[in-house]
Amino acid sequence: MESKFHAFMFPWFAFGHMIPFLHLANKLAEKGHRVTFLVPKKAQKQLEPHNLFPESIVFHPLTVPHVNGLPVGAETTSDVPISMDNFLSEAFDLTHDQVEAAVRALKPDLIFFDFAHWIAKLAKEHMFKSVSYMIVSATAVSQLHPPGSSLGVLPPGYPSSKVVFRENDAHAVLTDSIYYERLYHQLTTSLKSCDAIALKTCKEMEGKFCDYISRQYNKKVLLTGPMLPEPDTSKPLEERWSHFLSKFPPGSVVFCALGSQIVLEKDQFQELCLGMEMTGLPFLLAVKSPRGLSTVQEALPEGFEERVKDRGVVWGEWVQQPLILSHPSVGCFVNHCGPGTLWEGLMSDCQIVLLPFLSDQVLFTRLMTEEFQVSVEVSREKTGWFSKESLRDAIKSVMDKDNDLGKLVRSNHTKLKEVLGSPGLFDGYVDNFVEVLADLINVKT
Repeated sequence: MESKFHAFMFPWFAFGHMIPFLHLANKLAEKGHRVTFLVPKKAQKQLEPHNLFPESIVFHPLTVPHVNGLPVGAETTSDVPISMDNFLSEAFDLTHDQVEAAVRALKPDLIFFDFAHWIAKLAKEHMFKSVSYMIVSATAVSQLHPPGSSLGVLPPGYPSSKVVFRENDAHAVLTDSIYYERLYHQLTTSLKSCDAIALKTCKEMEGKFCDYISRQYNKKVLLTGPMLPEPDTSKPLEERWSHFLSKFPPGSVVFCALGSQIVLEKDQFQELCLGMEMTGLPFLLAVKSPRGLSTVQEALPEGFEERVKDRGVVWGEWVQQPLILSHPSVGCFVNHCGPGTLWEGLMSDCQIVLLPFLSDQVLFTRLMTEEFQVSVEVSREKTGWFSKESLRDAIKSVMDKDNDLGKLVRSNHTKLKEVLGSPGLFDGYVDNFVEVLADLINVKT
């Protein structure tokens, strides 16, 4: 009889991390295993709808300690600008005693973690296994570099690739250089000290990078596949979006979404709006309000709403992204190349335009645009900012059926989607992943 295990999950306090961890928890619970999910108190309510097995996945709320510099009540990256992530990281580390108390009381067999570099030591002390689960691309993990080192210089043995930073990626690097030193320490310590490394990818996409990581850290690397959530067929697309999208011909609408963490300055937000307008195509732009403003409406360019009223919508709240991508009228997906979002784009029929902001997004963008050639990247100025013209040109290049670049990425995307959509491919990754985990737990140390 197959033995069942009890797993703890302790992701970084960002919804872009907690939700993918919960997708993995759902897969484990589906196979009969138990999960205790360590989560900030306020975040629990937002995560509960994603818990498909509440009888097997139990949330264990944590109190986020206050540290100087962190706004009162802040618990996740959604509560603070990226410049304050250092303070949230301090608070995150101060949950150590709460996590250890939960370990003593509930006695897990293994724990999945990412930024909590001290977890592996805790696991060894209490005689259970630790798995460093990286939800960013293997491409990004493979090029972790010491703070201050030269970007783009590949280490010996690095897989042959065009995946490097360029001069005009300055903004992406600077954006997260504020807390990069701490992050580098957390991640490399985690990868060196854990019992196994797990990556949210598949060998068909990033096999050479996964092999490199295994050699670099001398660790077994387990692949979960992309861990796409099961489509929620119980909730149809909201009427407002169904009505809006259905007004337009098949494949004509541009959908742009930049994830939960990207907050633009007002001038860049306006460039984004104007670039969408300049395409002349119908569009739905779902993006957070610019920094310092409470709504998207107060930041719109002058006269913008009147000019695009019949073909364009700017929305500052959550939308049903997978359902929008599957709508027949949507033909182009502009996104930030976050790992979960990019996978959703790859499994859709939409043309893909990438506008990365953080360094891991830049690296994955390089892989998609230059190696697989399934997408087009929005070019940037030397300052690192993009212009409305560069956004327009990227979108037009893939939406123009006679454009050679558009034909190329459309053909390559179709071929890659066929490979990734092979029957049983993703389920096979999950089955093998769970089997190896069970072996890992049973290994006597």
